Amino acid sequence: MGEALLKARVHALRIEARDVISVELQPAEAGASLPAFEPGSHIDLHLANGLVRSYSLLNGANDRRYVIGVLKARDSRGGSRQVHEQLRLGTELQISAPRNNFRLVEDAPRSVLVAGGIGVTPLLAMLRRLASLGRSVEFLHCARSRADAAFLEEVEAIAAQHPHVELRHHFDDAQGGPPDLRKLLAGKPADTHFYCCGPAPMLTAFEAACADLGQQNVHLERFSPVEQAPSTATGTCSVELRRSGRVIEVVPDVSILDAVLAAGVNPDHSCREGMCGACETRVLCGDVEHRDSILTKQEQAANKSMMICVSRGRSPTLVLDL
Repeated sequence: MGEALLKARVHALRIEARDVISVELQPAEAGASLPAFEPGSHIDLHLANGLVRSYSLLNGANDRRYVIGVLKARDSRGGSRQVHEQLRLGTELQISAPRNNFRLVEDAPRSVLVAGGIGVTPLLAMLRRLASLGRSVEFLHCARSRADAAFLEEVEAIAAQHPHVELRHHFDDAQGGPPDLRKLLAGKPADTHFYCCGPAPMLTAFEAACADLGQQNVHLERFSPVEQAPSTATGTCSVELRRSGRVIEVVPDVSILDAVLAAGVNPDHSCREGMCGACETRVLCGDVEHRDSILTKQEQAANKSMMICVSRGRSPTLVLDL
């Protein structure tokens, strides 16, 4: 995979809500330590069935342990099912070092965190940090029902201990459907930062609400790839690997990542869906057709980096920092 993996051991398992468990990971080797992380970070779990899945870290960033929350998806292809059914106390597995594509602006005077379902996990880490800093926080905890609301007790405990944290619940079964985010996000001061993580319909509603309200400080994280329009980059692209001194011809039906791997260069990579950020590569020259689900529209327009697992060269030539 290019990156060095860490050895971890399952230290605790806990039921957090209907079909949701938390998994606490600690170093597998005595005397070892896990790398520090920031709120919003995630790790990759390398499971025994060969699958690799990314999960957000939800515990305090000062902890020397990793805690993740895993929803057992009804349509699981083996990832969440493997975690729920096969992990036991003492199970050893390989994990990646933390990566952060969902950064918290810690010095913002006020923040609104909108959590939908298992999307509460990265926002819980952010809530812990903002509460400890004494920042003004509004936390909107959304779920299909109270029984489906993961980490509800932890969120309520944080709000009870910190008067500058305002907690709102929204349970679809009790309130007749999903939240009206445009109404809930209206009237906030211009310096407010907005964060959202949850199912795709919620993220779509969140983006629309923020756009309608003219909000600029908007951050979100997706757990599934954005549906993309057909590629317009239909020709062969010459990709120069500046550090490797190689030029590779990438044909339309092969990703840059696969072409680079076939040439014997092994960059960091994991999900192959433009979701995890492991393969993000600096663009030195050329125009990119961005097809990832991580970079903002502004970051894509800046053309300074790309996810080589899904994005392609729009120009005939690309120069990459590989």
